[in-house]
Amino acid sequence: MKKIIVANWKMNGSIGFMNTFIPAIAPILTKTSNQIIICPPFPYFSSLTTALKGTKAQLGAQNCHTDPQGAFTGEVSAPMLADLGCQAVIVGHSERRILFEESDDLVKAKAAAIHAAGMTAIICIGENLTTRKSGHAIDSVILQLQASLPPSTTSQNTLIAYEPIWAIGTGLTASLQEITEMHHALHQTTKIPIPLLYGGSVTDQNAKDILSLPHVDGVLVGGASLKAEAFCKIVSAS
Repeated sequence: MKKIIVANWKMNGSIGFMNTFIPAIAPILTKTSNQIIICPPFPYFSSLTTALKGTKAQLGAQNCHTDPQGAFTGEVSAPMLADLGCQAVIVGHSERRILFEESDDLVKAKAAAIHAAGMTAIICIGENLTTRKSGHAIDSVILQLQASLPPSTTSQNTLIAYEPIWAIGTGLTASLQEITEMHHALHQTTKIPIPLLYGGSVTDQNAKDILSLPHVDGVLVGGASLKAEAFCKIVSAS
């Protein structure tokens, strides 16, 4: 079954990195039947667009502003990203929510802007360790999801990425049972069949098991997406 693999490079990469990394993963990007979205830092959009030509991979972004234009020094709008060939944008990642204090309302507004620009919004949601241990993880994440989805949401223009905050970059991964329970609850919550991704220390060692779970339509990959051999294994894991 076709899966969705999203690579979030975060604030990593260089021209030199791409000159070796992209040729190393190009063969798998050319032959895979999966949907691949690579989200680099903004400065490398042009180089990555050129490097991805001839492959099936799509260009994605890690953030955008809510307005299409204006006096917002240092910001990048959704129409600008679309103009550069971007097809999807990550919003609401826990690092944005925590470090930059982005609210559900702001995430919703950004997702609406992405939809208006004709792109796919990858909306991230997830609970912290305190909430998980309290036994309220599912209720908390569902409320976050409901508050982050704009009215423009459809099954074609939105991906939902469940990322338990306590598992991002820590080496910890939610158990298969925890992932199954959360994805089942999210599937039951959404009135339309929005694809559900799992993120949180996804590696080439656990990707196959995660992707085999019900209602897991793909994965959002962080650190492992910067390692050519590991990323190729994740892409082919399904």
